[in-house]
Amino acid sequence: MRWLKRTSWAVGLLLLLTVIAAAIYVNRSLPQTDGELGVKGLRASVQVQRDASDVTHIQASDPRDAWMAMGYVHAQERGWQMELNRRVMRGTLSEALGPATLDTDRLMRSLGIHAAARAQLGGLTDEARQALQAYSDGVNAFYAQGKQALSPEFQILGINPRDDASAGRYWEPVDSVAWSIMMALDLGGNWGNEIARLTALQVLDTPQLWELFPPYPGEPPAASADLARLYRELAVYRPQPLATSGAQPDATTFAARVGQDLREWTHELGNIEGKGSNNWVVAGTRSVSGQPLLANDPHLGLSAPAIWYFARLQAPDANGLKGMDVMGATLPGTPFVVLGRTREVAWGFTNTGPDVQDLYLEQINPANPAQYRVPAEQGSAWADFETRVETIRVKGQADVQHTVRRTRHGPVISDVPGRTQALIDTVRYALALRWTALDADNLNVQATLASNRAGSVADLLEAYRDFHAPMQNVVAADRSGRIAFKAVGKIPLRQPGNDIRGVAPAPGWEARYDWAGWLPYEQTPQDDGSKGWIATANQRIHGPDYPHFLTQDWAAPYRQERIETLLAQTPKHDMASFQAMHADQQSAATLRLLPFLQKAASSHPLAAAAQDALKGFDGGMRADGAAPLIYTAWIDEFTRGVIGGRLGKERFEAIYGKRLFRNAVEDLLERDDAGWCGAGGCAAPSGAALNRALDRLSAMQGQDVSAWRWGTAHPAISIHRPFSNVGALAPLFEVRTPTGGDPFTLNVGQYHLDKADAPFANRHAASLRAVYDLADLDKSVFIYQTGQSGNVFSGRYRDMSDDWAAVQYRPLRMQPERWVSSLKLVP
Repeated sequence: MRWLKRTSWAVGLLLLLTVIAAAIYVNRSLPQTDGELGVKGLRASVQVQRDASDVTHIQASDPRDAWMAMGYVHAQERGWQMELNRRVMRGTLSEALGPATLDTDRLMRSLGIHAAARAQLGGLTDEARQALQAYSDGVNAFYAQGKQALSPEFQILGINPRDDASAGRYWEPVDSVAWSIMMALDLGGNWGNEIARLTALQVLDTPQLWELFPPYPGEPPAASADLARLYRELAVYRPQPLATSGAQPDATTFAARVGQDLREWTHELGNIEGKGSNNWVVAGTRSVSGQPLLANDPHLGLSAPAIWYFARLQAPDANGLKGMDVMGATLPGTPFVVLGRTREVAWGFTNTGPDVQDLYLEQINPANPAQYRVPAEQGSAWADFETRVETIRVKGQADVQHTVRRTRHGPVISDVPGRTQALIDTVRYALALRWTALDADNLNVQATLASNRAGSVADLLEAYRDFHAPMQNVVAADRSGRIAFKAVGKIPLRQPGNDIRGVAPAPGWEARYDWAGWLPYEQTPQDDGSKGWIATANQRIHGPDYPHFLTQDWAAPYRQERIETLLAQTPKHDMASFQAMHADQQSAATLRLLPFLQKAASSHPLAAAAQDALKGFDGGMRADGAAPLIYTAWIDEFTRGVIGGRLGKERFEAIYGKRLFRNAVEDLLERDDAGWCGAGGCAAPSGAALNRALDRLSAMQGQDVSAWRWGTAHPAISIHRPFSNVGALAPLFEVRTPTGGDPFTLNVGQYHLDKADAPFANRHAASLRAVYDLADLDKSVFIYQTGQSGNVFSGRYRDMSDDWAAVQYRPLRMQPERWVSSLKLVP
C-alpha cells in the first residue's frame, strides 16, 4: 500500500508538472501586447496598439520604423504562416516535411520564383527596397530576440529559425517580392485550363472540346485552330502511361499526411475556375448619405490562420521618405496594406483572370536532346536549353538533384513529376511556360507602396500603373464623391496569325504564337460609374466591341448579374443594404437547372421525399435546407456520369473537382444532347444521377430526407497547413463553421468535389468582407473567417468565425473608442 501511494503521488506530481510546463509554454508562445519591448534596429519608439476589433495600429515617427514594426508584429502573430510561405516559394518544404512535398519543391525551383523575385527586387525604387529591408529587419529582430516561444508547428516539426534570423538571413527583401509572385501564381494562372483542354482532346474532337469548355455567352471559341488535329499530327501524347505516374508516398505516415494538401495544391496550380471575388460601389446619388459606399469580398482558399492580417500603418514624412496613414488588409510577408482605405479613398479588388500564361510545346532535337526547336528564317533551327541543377534537401533522406530547363519562352514545367509529365511524350516535347509575373519588370511592390499614400481615386489609379500581376479589377471611391473601376495589370498582345490565342499549348517553334507586346495601361477596361454604380464579379469586364483579347476563361455572369439586380432594386443604399447583399444566397445557376431535377424519374425509395423537399425551392442555398444538398449531389452525379463517362475515369478525375464543367452541363441538358447523354437523350442519365445522389446522401445523413441539411455537408473549412491532414491534430488547428451558399451565390461557397472526405465542404469563399462609407470612413466595417492570431492556443485564433458565418462585421476605425492593449517598441 505504501508503494502504491508513493507511485500515485509520483504520477500525480508528474502530471501536475506537465500541466504547469504546458501552461508556461502556452503563455510564452503568445505575443506580448502590453508594456515595452526593445527591438534592435529601430530609429525611435513605435506605438503598437490593438483596438476592440483586434485591429493592430502601428504609429511611428518615420515610415521605415512603421514597416519594421509591421514585420515584427507579423512575426509575432503569424510566424508559422510566414515560415510555410517562405519554404513554399524558396522550394525548401522537403527540408522540414520530407519527400511528400518534393513535387512542390521541384515545381517552385523549376518556375524560379525566388530567382525572378531577385531580378524584380533590383528594378524597384530605392524607397521600395528600403521598405522591404525594414520589414525584413523587423521579422529577423523578432526571432533573434527569442523572448516569445515558437508556436506549436515549429515545435512539432523541429524547425528553429533563430540562427538564420540572427544573421539577417531568415527573412530577406527578396522573400516579400517572391510572396507577391506567389499570390499571382494562385490567382493569375490559367495554364491548368490549357492542360485540361489538352487532356480532353485525347478523346474529343475540336467541336466537342468547345461543348465541354464553352466560350463566354455570345462569343465564339477564342481559338480557330483544329486543336485535336494539331495534337494528333504532332503526336503530342505519351504513347503509354508512366509506370510511376500514379505513385504517391505512403499515406499512412505522418510525413506523407502533412504534405498531402501541399501536393494537391501543386497539382491544381493554373486552374482559375472558382478563384473569384465580388466588389461594387455606388455613387452618392444612390446612397442614403449622399456619399459613395464601397463593398468588397475577395474569394480565396480558406485557411487557418486567414491569409489577411488587419492593421493600420501611420507615419509622417521623415528621413527622405514619404509618410502614410493607411488601414486595411495586409498580407503577412509584405509590409503594405493591400485592400483598404486611407483617410480620403477606399478600394477593393476582384480577380480579372486574363490569359497571362501561355504553354508552349518545345520540340526536342532527336539528334541532340539538349536542344529544342526555334523559329528560323528558312527551314528549322535548334537552340540549347538553359539548364541548372538544383539540390533539394529532404528530411530523413538523401539530397535530390533536380535539373531545371528553360527555353526562350520560360521554365519547362513538364520536368516536374505529375499530370503534365504523364500526359505528353517527353521524349519528343517539353512544355514551357510564358508568364508575365516572372518578368524582371514586375513592379507590384512599388505599386502597392504608392497605393498606401493615395489621397484620391486619381492617385490610386496612377499608383496602379506599375501593377503587374495578377491583373485585378479595382473599384475605388473617394471623399470628393468620385467612383471608378480600372483593370490594373499587364496584358500580352497576341499576333493576328495566332489561331490558338493561349487557350491550349502552342507549337513553340512557330513565331506567330509569340507575344507581340503589351496592352497600354490607358487601354485596359475602365468605367467612371455613369449609371450610378459599378460592379465586378469575375465576369467579362468589357463589351463585345472591345478590340483586344483578354481571355476566354471569364466566370459565368451569375454573381455580377445578381449584384446589378440588387443594386437596381434599392434606390438609395446604406450599410444595411450592402450587408444584405454580402449575405445573399440566391443562386440563379440552381434555378436554371432545377426543372431538370424536378422531372427526373427515379424509383429510389427516397425519391418521393426528395421531390417533396424540392417543392417550393426558390434557389436559395440556405444552410438549413435539404433542397440545396439534393440539387448539388444530383448535378455532381450527373456530371460524373455523363462527362466522366465520355472522358474516362482517370482522365475525368484529373481535371474535375475544383473545375465543375457547369456551363457545359447547362448547355447539354437544355439541348437534350444525345451526343453526350446517349441516344435516348438526357432524361435517363438524369434519373440515374438522382438515384446515385440519394444513395450518397442517405449514407451521409440518414434515411429521413426532412432532416438533411446543406450546412452539415457544406461547412466552411479553413484548413491548416500542414496539420489538417493529420487526424489527431486537425480538429485543433483547422476552423469549421456551417455555411450556406454555392459557387454562384454572392455569399459564395465554392466546394471541391475531388475531396472524397468532404466533397461539398465550403473551401473557397469570402476571405474577408469589408464595407467602406465615404461619408464617414470611420463607420467602415470588416470581418474575416478566423482571427488575427496564428497561434492555435490564442483566444484570437478563431474568434471571428461565427460573426463571419453570420455576415456580421467589426468596426474599422482609425479613431477607435478604446484600446485593448498598448505596446511600445523601443530601440
